[in-house]
Amino acid sequence: MTRADLKPRKPGRPEGQTNLSSDILDVAEVMFAEQGFAGTTLRQVADRLGVNPAMIAYYFQNKDNLFRSVFTRRGHAISAGRMERLAALAGRPYGVEDLVRAFIEPAAELYDDVQGRAFLKLHARLHMEPEELSFELRRVVHNESTHAYAAAFVRLLGLPEREVYQRMSLLIGAYLYAFSGTSRLGELMGDDTDPMKGLLPATIAFGTAGMVAGITPS
Repeated sequence: MTRADLKPRKPGRPEGQTNLSSDILDVAEVMFAEQGFAGTTLRQVADRLGVNPAMIAYYFQNKDNLFRSVFTRRGHAISAGRMERLAALAGRPYGVEDLVRAFIEPAAELYDDVQGRAFLKLHARLHMEPEELSFELRRVVHNESTHAYAAAFVRLLGLPEREVYQRMSLLIGAYLYAFSGTSRLGELMGDDTDPMKGLLPATIAFGTAGMVAGITPS
């Protein structure tokens, strides 16, 4: 079934279109990343898909729920990946760099995929979206894994919890900006070098240095 086959535009679930909800999320993810929450309408999403706006409402009711679904789809996967890596580390001795890597990689690896890049851009601009929505999504998606990693950093570094959360906030800001596609790396380099080549290990090294900065080895 093609997009054109979804017309004439009638409310209700189209027969055989079992992947339509995923298609809606994919298109909305790109549009929210490009235009933000306020700049994106359900009609725009529907028009890009070539479906009746009633189909968006059928699956997601309203724009708030659509945005929540877009964010939680990959956000929960990132947090689950972090928890899996943390559990794997618990079975052996590990250092700060291992912990930083385990925290960053599940998100940074999304850059290899077009949709993943859209999500990283959306995530990086989440602070610009309505506060009640952005704070809710951060809590729902990231609280468990963030608290778990903070506890692990406290044990490794011997720092007060407050300071660990401050450093983790800086770590999150650094990797989100680096992988959001909004940095000026390519422009600043000014040549044909791929600005993303080697960026993940550089970000891990930078994040590790930030987490241990000012700590005197015992």
